[in-house]
Amino acid sequence: MLKELIVLPFLLTYHGHAIDEHTLEPVDTKSQITCLATNVYHEARNQGAAGWLAVASVTLNRVHDERFPNSVCGVVWQGIHRASWKGTGEMIPVRHKCQFSWYCDGLSDTVHDLVTYNQIYVLSELLFNGTMNVVDITEGATHYHADYVTPDWASTKTKTTEIQDHIFYRWEIK
Repeated sequence: MLKELIVLPFLLTYHGHAIDEHTLEPVDTKSQITCLATNVYHEARNQGAAGWLAVASVTLNRVHDERFPNSVCGVVWQGIHRASWKGTGEMIPVRHKCQFSWYCDGLSDTVHDLVTYNQIYVLSELLFNGTMNVVDITEGATHYHADYVTPDWASTKTKTTEIQDHIFYRWEIK
């Protein structure tokens, strides 16, 4: 089986089917692409292709870093969760205790600009499936923030670039 594995920049495949690089189990590709597209949409929908690629790169860089979850959805949903007050058993993110602010800011996550979302979805699909190979314009960044804030963690990371209103950082392995 190992000689049949094909290594692509962001993904391992086995006979054309996506597999998790750590467990070598198939992953639900459509869900992973949707998580990537939704994250890029909420984080950079107004920034154009460079901003979209940068946020996608950070998300995928985290997937491939052992300090983060090993799936796109795991990376996007990473954070503290608690049981919903509705008593349904649903786990919801604790406000402001997650990796991507849109996911736990308490606001609706409804996509309103379907044209932009569809463009981002196509880009996310091409990146996730390895159909389109691009240079990581963030230079391996695993973190970023808006240029109007300075989070405490910024001084502990290596700044790599600025794209639109985001500043990108790489978390060096020691």
